[in-house]
Amino acid sequence: QVQLVESGGGMVQPGGSLRLSCAVSGGMFSTYGMGWYRQAPGKQRELVAFISRGSGGTNYAGFAEGRFTISRVNAERTVYLQMNSLNPEDTAVYYCNRYPSFLTWGQGTQVTVSS
Repeated sequence: QVQLVESGGGMVQPGGSLRLSCAVSGGMFSTYGMGWYRQAPGKQRELVAFISRGSGGTNYAGFAEGRFTISRVNAERTVYLQMNSLNPEDTAVYYCNRYPSFLTWGQGTQVTVSS
C-alpha cells in the first residue's frame, strides 16, 4: 500500500519561504506523476503544481507560477515544493498525491502565512 507523508509546513510571515517535502513509501514512485494540492478553510482542495514521471516536466496553477517550484528525487522517493514570496492567501493544508489519479490522501502539512 502506498503511503504519502507530507512535512515542512509551519508559520511564516508574508514574503517568507517554506520547503515542503512528501515522502512516498510503497508503489512504483518513479512511474507516477506527482502533484501538490492545497485546501484552505471553507474551500475545495485545489491543484498547486504537478511534475511528470519521466522528463520531470512541470505545470503550475496561476497563483503558484513564478513563486513555487515543484521537484522530485526518484532515488529518495520524495517530492518537494519550494514556496517563496508567500502571502496570507497561501494559508492552507498542503497535500501531495499522485497525478492525475489519486492514491489515499496523507495527513497534509499546515502552512500558515501571517504577520
